[in-house]
Amino acid sequence: MPDGRHAPRRVDIVLDIICAHSYIGYTRFSRAVQRFRESGGQAEVHFHPFQLDPDAPDRGEPLLQALERKFGAGVFQETARVAAHAEHDGIVLDYENAVHTGTFEAHRHIALAAGQGLAEQMTERFFRAYFTDGVNIADPQTLERLARETGVRTGGDTPDGADEVRAGLERVRRSGVRSVPVFSFAGGPVLSGAQPEESYLSALAGAAG
Repeated sequence: MPDGRHAPRRVDIVLDIICAHSYIGYTRFSRAVQRFRESGGQAEVHFHPFQLDPDAPDRGEPLLQALERKFGAGVFQETARVAAHAEHDGIVLDYENAVHTGTFEAHRHIALAAGQGLAEQMTERFFRAYFTDGVNIADPQTLERLARETGVRTGGDTPDGADEVRAGLERVRRSGVRSVPVFSFAGGPVLSGAQPEESYLSALAGAAG
């Protein structure tokens, strides 16, 4: 494992907050990168926005209702399976109370957090708010509260970061990404989907090597 003398290893992550597989994958990656850093490694994590449902209303609607409309009645069995799978990672996916909404503003706040060195923490907080806490992550007051909890300064109602998110969405679209999450390790592999924690750790160590 690295000894800290290496230059920081860059990891680029494309994800969306309303994606359960992004949540599971990011949780495993977070544990892997913590182990990597504790062993002396350095990692720089960069987030890139993706919107699974860009037309989702900011006012919010019950998540299961939105999923059933899009995928049919079989979605109830599938979400139960995913929720049970997530429990092994200590993740609570409360589909029955989750509020489906747009994620542009969440991505904008992650961009703001990145400028303050808190993007990793902000991303985790949004995942937990959406899937576990059952709150509307597009609601301005909720966004402000979650940012405050994470230590992120937002500047009030100013749209800082909006152009950055739009440009990021366009770059990801042009890159050909059609599903998330995607983890790209500079000097190493590109991992798609929710991989085991050890796979992320091996990718970090391999890139460092």
